[in-house]
Amino acid sequence: MNFQLLQTDPKSEARAGLISTDHGTIETPIFMPVGTAGTVKAVHIKELSEDIKAQIILGNTYHLFLRPGLEVLQQAGGLHHFNGWNKPILTDSGGYQVYSLSETRKIKPEGVHFRSHIDGSKHLFSPENVMDTQRVIGADIMMAFDECTPYPCDYDYAQKSMHMTHAWLDRCINHFNQTEPLYGHSQALFPIVQGSVYPDLRKQSAEMIASKNAEGNAIGGLSVGEPHEMMYEMTALVNSILPKDKPRYLMGVGTPSNILEGISLGIDMFDCVMPTRNGRNGMLFTSEGIINIKNQKWQKDFSPIDSNGLSFVDSQYSRAYLRHLFTAGESLGPMIASLHNLAFYLWLVKEARKHIIEGDFSTWKPMIQKRVESRL
Repeated sequence: MNFQLLQTDPKSEARAGLISTDHGTIETPIFMPVGTAGTVKAVHIKELSEDIKAQIILGNTYHLFLRPGLEVLQQAGGLHHFNGWNKPILTDSGGYQVYSLSETRKIKPEGVHFRSHIDGSKHLFSPENVMDTQRVIGADIMMAFDECTPYPCDYDYAQKSMHMTHAWLDRCINHFNQTEPLYGHSQALFPIVQGSVYPDLRKQSAEMIASKNAEGNAIGGLSVGEPHEMMYEMTALVNSILPKDKPRYLMGVGTPSNILEGISLGIDMFDCVMPTRNGRNGMLFTSEGIINIKNQKWQKDFSPIDSNGLSFVDSQYSRAYLRHLFTAGESLGPMIASLHNLAFYLWLVKEARKHIIEGDFSTWKPMIQKRVESRL
């Protein structure tokens, strides 16, 4: 993997770059649709690739490990062959599931003992077997195994968790270096900065992660309930330490406004389930503001979902028709809404990139931020 920094904004930390992988090039800043179980919910691969031109998607180690399982994935030749996606893939290590499935797991120095949420079967995730699992999945970018601390958590817990994440990272790196990709394409490993919302811990973690000279770096443990101001403060602090010549990935973030702020702080990569999850429930993000498509006011609105024509759905379907689909309980409604929201997120980061390159990002950002936060 290679990262090329092309342009920086003169009045912020925003940057435009290129990430090159064996499965293609990614223009940054970028939003990555979340395909937890090997699929972005309710969206065809063709629509992702050709219609909204997603450049990279996510898979999740925990979910893919349990289902379909490593034997199926390896026999298929990895996730790219299994789901038909021929562009880059990033896999989360399962660390977030360690956080979210707190009632069914035990964290110990050797790793995490957990029960499957599917059938209750017992498993262990260690730094070593998480690296092996991501080798089998075949992701272009693999994440180091970490613990995502909850918010709020006390200082002692955050510190202990951070040190364990650092110890796990060393084991991840050692095992990564001792193993080889399985399918003929290269794989990169990203460490993850932790430390909750404590500046001294975040600084310590960022310095440790920066010292590893990895091909890219991630910031975890944010967007877990803390105030947005804290998220931005921790992001700015970490980015002041992480190397500028490597891509920076803010995990699990977030709203369109969060993404714009993250870009202004120097983040290159984002992911979030919000576009598809909210879309399935009738919330649409548009370049004009947020729409609850179930509201009566859209019943006779025959205008496009978004007047900017972000994808084919915006020229083909009206707000009135989409509302009808939701009211009638038709499955096409959530599919169109999910696809539209992903198209909007990809349009937003593409526009940000364009304005960074043109040198007026800091003028454009507050204007578009006010619009996308408004309720229509």
